[in-house]
Amino acid sequence: MANANYNEIFTTTLENRSGKIADAVSKNNALLNRLREKGHNRLVYGGSKILEELEYGEGDMSWYSGYDSIEYTPKQLFTAAEYSLKLCAVPVAVSGEDLLKNSGKYQIMDLFEKRIENAQKTMCNKMSEAIYGDGTSAGGKAIGGLALLVADAPETGTVGGINRASSGNEFWRNQSVTATAPFTAETLRPAMDKMYLSLCRGADKPDLIIAGNAMYSVFEQSLAALQRYTEPKLAEAGFTALRFKGADVVFDGGQGGNCPESKMYFLNTNYIYLRSHKDRHMKVIGGERMAVNQDAIYKIVGWAGNMTMSNAALQGVLIDKSE
Repeated sequence: MANANYNEIFTTTLENRSGKIADAVSKNNALLNRLREKGHNRLVYGGSKILEELEYGEGDMSWYSGYDSIEYTPKQLFTAAEYSLKLCAVPVAVSGEDLLKNSGKYQIMDLFEKRIENAQKTMCNKMSEAIYGDGTSAGGKAIGGLALLVADAPETGTVGGINRASSGNEFWRNQSVTATAPFTAETLRPAMDKMYLSLCRGADKPDLIIAGNAMYSVFEQSLAALQRYTEPKLAEAGFTALRFKGADVVFDGGQGGNCPESKMYFLNTNYIYLRSHKDRHMKVIGGERMAVNQDAIYKIVGWAGNMTMSNAALQGVLIDKSE
């Protein structure tokens, strides 16, 4: 290894940026940004599975008078969803030749910074893409995103180890409505009203609505000028956001956006989490990892965890009919 003297500089530079990488990933996606604000980017401290406890049953309550018997029947009121630990990594490498061509303290630092910035952008983009996936990409090694947790067909499939098709597991199914005809400015708002109201439970209400190109465009067309309420915090973070019944409606399409064109997700983010392992939270992994038979410095930025959910019935997806 001809350039071992630069290893400490490279490692230190990357270590100092690892926290910023994690923060950038959260800010790059409206859903992750909301989860970060709520403190729902909770760390995992060990174990082969990530557990989310679920309260799905109700106990007994009896109306009585005098000496009436108060009935009690033991019931199972709690269960847990189990999510697998998924891992991803972005390598950051600098060849000895590049170091020679960029010799000098500040030139080397600039070279390292550019490589690390590229790793950060890669991590942001790939994580944002996975947020909308169903966990089947990369041979099933990717995280389970909204296509799994808030499924188009919620009566099928297994989420968190719980079979949604089984009788008695209706509590673990999200709401899903597919339009019978392409949405227009006149028909979308009533459909949004119906979906929103179906997801309200007392003080629990959807707080984030994410739309792709087609759905957001039709929603925007449906708004009169005086109805264009915006969300300043999201706007400051760079997201295009309007309001609907108190929920933020965010556009996540265009170049680099990953929300499917014809979908609109209604999310109650009180029950959605990004669970990251404490030792792989966008950190440099592997210690002094060096190329054995190459003239290169080689480091890895790694993450491990999964996206989890603790209440499916309060999540929904509205799907436009294909032309």
